[in-house]
This record gives sequence, C-alpha cells and structure tokens, in this order.
Amino acid sequence: MNRPLNTTRYFSPKTIILSLSDSCKNMRDLKQIHAQIIKEENPFAAAKLISFCAVSPHGSIDYAKTLFHQQQNPTVLAWNSLIRGLSSNKKPLEAISSYQNMLQRGFLPNNFTFPFVLKACTESSMIQYGVLIHTHVIKTGLESDSYIQSSLIHLYAIGKDLGAAKKLFDKCSEMDVVSWNSMIDGYVKCGGMKLAKSVFERMACRDVVSWNTMINGYGILGNIEEAKKLFDKMPERNVVSWNSMLAGYVKCGDVENACRIFREIPQRDVVSWNALLACYAQSGRSNEALSLFDEMQAVGVKPTEATIVSLLSACSHLGALNQGARLHTYINDHKIEINTILGTALTDMYAKCGSISRATEVFYSIESKDVLAWNTILIGMAMHGHSEVAHQLFKEMQDGGVAPDDITIVAMLSACSHAGMVEEGQRLLACMSSTYGIDPKVEHYGCVIDLLARSGLLEDAMDLIGTMPMEPNANAWGALLGGCRIHGNIDVGERVGKRLIDIQPHHSGRYVLLSNIYAAAKRWDDARNVRNLMKAKGVAKVPGVSMIELKGVVHRFVAGDQSHPESDHIYNKLSDISTRLKIAIGYSPDTEQVLFDIEEEEKENALSVHSEKLAIAFGFLHMGPEDAIRIVKNLRVCRDCHDVTKLISKVYSREIIVRDRNRFHHFKEGGCSCMDYW
Repeated sequence: MNRPLNTTRYFSPKTIILSLSDSCKNMRDLKQIHAQIIKEENPFAAAKLISFCAVSPHGSIDYAKTLFHQQQNPTVLAWNSLIRGLSSNKKPLEAISSYQNMLQRGFLPNNFTFPFVLKACTESSMIQYGVLIHTHVIKTGLESDSYIQSSLIHLYAIGKDLGAAKKLFDKCSEMDVVSWNSMIDGYVKCGGMKLAKSVFERMACRDVVSWNTMINGYGILGNIEEAKKLFDKMPERNVVSWNSMLAGYVKCGDVENACRIFREIPQRDVVSWNALLACYAQSGRSNEALSLFDEMQAVGVKPTEATIVSLLSACSHLGALNQGARLHTYINDHKIEINTILGTALTDMYAKCGSISRATEVFYSIESKDVLAWNTILIGMAMHGHSEVAHQLFKEMQDGGVAPDDITIVAMLSACSHAGMVEEGQRLLACMSSTYGIDPKVEHYGCVIDLLARSGLLEDAMDLIGTMPMEPNANAWGALLGGCRIHGNIDVGERVGKRLIDIQPHHSGRYVLLSNIYAAAKRWDDARNVRNLMKAKGVAKVPGVSMIELKGVVHRFVAGDQSHPESDHIYNKLSDISTRLKIAIGYSPDTEQVLFDIEEEEKENALSVHSEKLAIAFGFLHMGPEDAIRIVKNLRVCRDCHDVTKLISKVYSREIIVRDRNRFHHFKEGGCSCMDYW
C-alpha cells in the first residue's frame, strides 16, 4: 500500500527534486508534490515537475502538458522538458508545434532544446523543417555542440541527404558513437554498403548498434554471406543482432536457416516470432505458421499487429476460414483496434476463404479506407464472380475521393474477364491513361488478352498482342494459350505453345497445356512428344492439390492419394457418391477430360480420384448436411470435376465452395456461381 507523502512541512526546490526522484512512484504522490509547488510558487520546482511528468515512467505526458499550460511565464527548462517529453512519447508534431510557440513567445532555445526538436523532425519525416532548425542552430552559435551535431547528422542521413550529413560529419570536433552510427545507417538506408563499410572500418568505438546496422544492411540486400561474417565476428550480441540475421535469411527465402537461427536465439522477443511467422506465411508454409502461433502463445509472448497480419495471410493461403475467424475473435476479445492494415488483412482472409459476405462486412467497418483496402475488396469480388458489385464498389471508391492505382485496374479487368464483359474491359483499357492517369502495363494488357481469349475472340487477342507498346510477357501468351485450349483452336495453340516453351522451358504448365491441346485433337504422337520433351528437360508436372479445413486442421489431398489415415473410408464414401449419382441422374465420367491415349475404363478411374473429389468425400464423412464444404485447389478445376460437384450439390442438397487457381466456384442446387464460365 502506498503511503501519502508528508506535505505539512516546507518543500525547498532541492527537497522537491529529491521527492521526485526518491519518493514519487505514482500519480497520487506526484499530485501531492504539485499541490505544494502551487503553494510555494516556485518556477524552478514547477519546471522539474514538468520534466518528471514528461519523461519518467511514473509520470504522464498529458499531465505534463496540463502543468505546463498553467505556467504564466515558463522557464526554458520547462519548454525543453515539454518538447523532450512530446518527442519521447511519439508526439513529434506536438513537439515541433511547442518549439514554434517557444520562439513566438520570445524564448531563446539552448543546446538542450535542439537535439529534442531535431529528433521530432526525424520521427515525423519533417526533414525540411529540420533544415530550417539547422539555420537556427547556426544563428545561436551552437553548431559545434557535439549532441546537436549528432542530431543534425542523423536528420540529414534519415532524409537521404548524405552529402550534407558527410559534410557535418567531417567537421565534427568530437565525433561520438551516435554520429558514426548515423552515417552508417544513412549509407545503409540508401543501399550504399561499400560506403557504410568504409565508415564502419574507420570507427574505433563500435558498439552493438554499429554491428547490427551493418548486418541488417547486408540482409536487406540479400548478401547473407557478408551478414554472417560480421555476425560471427561480433564481440557481443543482443536480440536485435539475432533478429537482424534472422531477417536476412527471411529476405533470402532461406526457411531452414531462418528456423535454425530462431531456435538458437537465447532470448527471443516478439520481433523474432513475427519474423519467422512472416517467413512461413510468405513461403507458403502456412500450417507451420499456425503451429508456431500456438507455440508463441504457450510461452506467453503477446502477439502484435504484425503477428496477426502474418497469421491471417497464412489462413488466406490455406483457405482456413475457421482458423481465420478464430483470429478475428481473438482480436475482438483482446480489444485490438481494427485499423486500416488489420481490417484489410481480415477482408483479404474472408474473401480468400470463401466468405465474401463477411469480407464485405469487415471492409465497410474500416473507418479510413486506403487504396489497398479498396483493391482487396475489389479483387475479392472479382474472384467470386461478383462483377456488377465490383463495378459499384469501383464507383464508390472514386466518389469517396480515393484514386485508383495500377492494381485497382487489374482487379476491375479481372472482374470483367470472369464475367465475359468484353466491351467493358476493352473500354477500361482504352481510357486508363486519359481518365485515371495510369499508363497501361503488360499486366493490364494480359488481363484483356485473357478476357478476349476466354470469350473465344482469339484473333482479337492476337491483334492486341501485336499492338502492345511493350514486349508481351509469358502471362500474356499463357492467357492466349488457355483460350486456345478452351475453344479447341489447334493452329494458334500450337504456335503459341511452342513460343511459350521457348520463353519458359522449365514451366510445367506450358508443356501440359500444349500436350492437352494436341490430345484433344487426337494428335497422340504430338502430345506424347511434348510429354517426352518435358521429361527430357527434367520438368516435373505440378500435382493437383486440394485442401479442406476441419476443426482448425487443414487436410491435404493429391490425385489418387492414399496417404491419408482415413483413405479406406474416403474411397468408400467416394464410391457411394458415384453410385448415387449414377442411380439418381445417370452420371458417367466425362472421359474427354483425360487426355491420354488409354482405355476408357482407365480414363474413368483416373477421373474418379481427382484431389477435389477426395476432399469432398472427406467433407461428407465429417461435416453435417448443413455445413458448407470449402475446398482450396492449386490448379484450375477440370470440367468433369466441375460437373460432378454441381450434381453432388443437387442430389445431396449440399453447398460446396471451391477456390481454384483463378476464381471461386459456389456450387448450390445443381448450379455454379461461375455460370460454367471459368
């Protein structure tokens, strides 16, 4: 229990200072001292109290501001204390405003004022105002003060004016470690590692910050070998040293070494956990990311916004709606503010996990929607085939004063492509530059080529490729090849397919698509030759993978998979489903989808074990009839699987949601949201 301070005796300024440093441990004690200062009317003591409130962990910056504004004639010490406190409490703009007020009221700043207000300028990115303050420093004759010099070097380095920073650095009479580190940091931030290394090697008083800055710089550039050399030579390390090395491996995509460094860190902080979580999420190892979060919680590390964003990204990749929804509940239960970044990540998660309605709810709850938030919901609507809604949102976005960017137009062109809106897509491409000030890039042309090719307008797509102002990339040619496959155009498909194989000799999809085009035309020898060429070059076909989430666990299936512990039950259920479809509707497999010169019975068997069918059977085994079965597939859904899923949704009255490589398919009552256009 805290005892009240004895305020019955006279408090001299010295006594007050001692009370602040020794006895004041909470705001109650501080207010008692404040009352005594008011009684004694001592400006020096008042300034010390403001300083304590502004800087001490037992104080309050808001209380410091109140105390300051009660002063009729504050001292320079009081001004300095307020500016320092505001700068230290992440209120840099208020610190700069207080400095302006100080000048307007005729107070002369001293050598303690400038470092704090220059710090506020760097933190608020008001570099030009910091340059103005440099002129104030010169006028007051304090340019040779070592602390001010360090602050100015840091200001210019942060502002990437390394010429001015170096000029100051070379003139320093007493270069402290902060000045050296500011120069190194400035060079690192500009990518000048050779210059940074030169300063680092001249430095006689290196501290751990010097080493960490260099390691981080090499890591950012992906030069992990140089980073490791320095890391191994370090005389001492702190958690930042380990995190810098970890971040370097993450940057290089070296998951194994990132995991090794993470496990070797003596005392991990939340930054360590976030780095490895981001590494897992970015490299597609989403299951490991979710498992790492469980481990993180078990050891009592409190997640940050960055943690949640990485985890939501992992859920998006897996289509793990239940896991994502639990994270949303965690956010609400722990009263974490859903700002623009977090709201956008939640919108993306719900959209990619198949719940576009919840994505829309979260999107509209975001108070300040930036272009990234709008792009996320537009991409979501395009994926789900809600092209008309996407166009309404596009209008809302502009009416709300948010200007579209490159990605916005890609999202809208994608929405047009999924709905076959040829005229709208062509109009948007044509008016991009004049209406939105965005010059079309190869990605925009690729979207319209895809739109034309899907719609069967292959000659128009070829003409567009020929008139592009830049060299068409592999994606543009790939879109055209996909259209040739859909519409059976052998002549164009053959030319485009061979060109794509030359451009991307190690891309398995190019060989497979050309082989399928030949096979569809019964040109078995040509199809076989393409497959043999693929094998000769050591190119492996990407297997079809389907994932389904059950009680927070994501189950993974490949075609013909028998590795799952419940394989026997899954195949029995799949056989039951096939039998019922044959009895109810007379279903027989669309064997044209198996583009190999094999017997009809073998074709039927190949179709029956596609990965999404195994995932559907697994869903039937474990989910109630009222539960939607949600599946994520890495490849485009084949026609037979699409037809079968429509039939299952009708015969069993089940809702099935499939996310394939290109879009969502919502199967219900025998129909699909794509209207058989995908």
